[in-house]
Amino acid sequence: MRENDMLEKEEIFSKVLRAGRRTYFFDVRATKADDYYVTITESKKFTEEDGSFHFKKHKIYLYKEDFAAFTEILGEMTDYVLNSKGEEVISERHQKDFKKEYSYEKSESKTYADEEPKTSSFTDIDFDDI
Repeated sequence: MRENDMLEKEEIFSKVLRAGRRTYFFDVRATKADDYYVTITESKKFTEEDGSFHFKKHKIYLYKEDFAAFTEILGEMTDYVLNSKGEEVISERHQKDFKKEYSYEKSESKTYADEEPKTSSFTDIDFDDI
């Protein structure tokens, strides 16, 4: 079998879901017997201190005989979460535009007679808005 034939066989059908620093790949692939199955790959980007990055990948293989049960249980799980907690995302770090900011402030408890005491900034929250 030529290399081109192998590539065509690997790329039967694919979809990509980008979700922040995670990307999910849904692929239909073929067995040697030319039967189809699905792979779901989670790729997560990690940035090193030096600015370089690497990806960690996790893959699930899902075969036709498990589609119905998998779909049923996945539906139950997602319905449970949405019915229990709603569709609103509570954690800001799961928002698509989230950028983690670090602030390292020294202790503000010590002040000297000629210095104004330092105050930390905060966000005023009205609990009626929550």
